[in-house]
Amino acid sequence: MRHILFVLAMLFLWLPVNGCSGPEKEDSKMVEGTWLPVDAELGGQKFPDEVLKTFKLTITDGKYTVNVGEQIDKGTIKLEPATKPKAIDITGTEGPNKGKTILAIYDLTVDALRICYDLEGKQRPTEFKTVKDTQQFLVNYKRMKS
Repeated sequence: MRHILFVLAMLFLWLPVNGCSGPEKEDSKMVEGTWLPVDAELGGQKFPDEVLKTFKLTITDGKYTVNVGEQIDKGTIKLEPATKPKAIDITGTEGPNKGKTILAIYDLTVDALRICYDLEGKQRPTEFKTVKDTQQFLVNYKRMKS
């Protein structure tokens, strides 16, 4: 019995030290996949559904691809799940956001992802809402089922 308890205690001590758990690793794995927007708003106004229907966000290995119709935007993401609210930095490497860093916050569950972006890249949003006459962009995504 003591031997089993010792092994379990060592396992629990080893897991966090070796990066097998923690909010960043959990979120970085859970965010991977393809996401479709359910609804969105920009600067306090509802975003047109006909445009949303052309959106698709794919995240894999810390990289993103956004398809908006025929236009493609690619880059990297850095999650900061320990902050309140959780933060995400989005850096464009190809497409219209190449060279830009977009500050955002996110909320993530197994099948839902909510991101509030500051498209101007000036200041990270502090809550999941947009304000008139700003470039704040709030999107609610659902996971695309394969």
